[in-house]
Amino acid sequence: MKSIVIYKSISGFTKKYAQWIAQDLNADLFATTELKGKSLMDYDTIIFGGSLHAVGINGIDVLKSQLTSLKNKKVVVFAVGASPYSSAAFTEVLNKNFSDKQQADIRFFYFRGGFDYTKLDFKNKVLMTLLKWKLMSSKHKTLEEEGMLAAYIKPFDEVKRENLNELLAYVKSED
Repeated sequence: MKSIVIYKSISGFTKKYAQWIAQDLNADLFATTELKGKSLMDYDTIIFGGSLHAVGINGIDVLKSQLTSLKNKKVVVFAVGASPYSSAAFTEVLNKNFSDKQQADIRFFYFRGGFDYTKLDFKNKVLMTLLKWKLMSSKHKTLEEEGMLAAYIKPFDEVKRENLNELLAYVKSED
């Protein structure tokens, strides 16, 4: 079975997961920017990973534009976010990024990543600074918002190889 892992990473957390998946599956690995000229039809399994931005999966349009032609392929999508897993957030991300029809054609996973403001490019630093100001001005912060504010001062990294176990088992399965 020939597999490809495609990813879009901003600060390295998604890239790390993509590298581990490619290594464990002996799959080809490409950033979305390196995909030009590659045909996904050459692969039995297509795995796409992108970081989360306000529940949107970064770079997912690269895969969604080809999803209908991949009907007979095993298609896996993973999103990487700073927040801990919650079933409500999982469902929200899935529904925001994929129609019901598209959801039937993919298997979706969520992995916890991290946050390191210093690794962001200029555009994302500006956006995250605006978010920081908004969070700081809120009088009644949730625990998650307090945690996000703390991460500006002390970055965190929750990327763990064992988080991939379910995805790897699924890809290796016969269904």
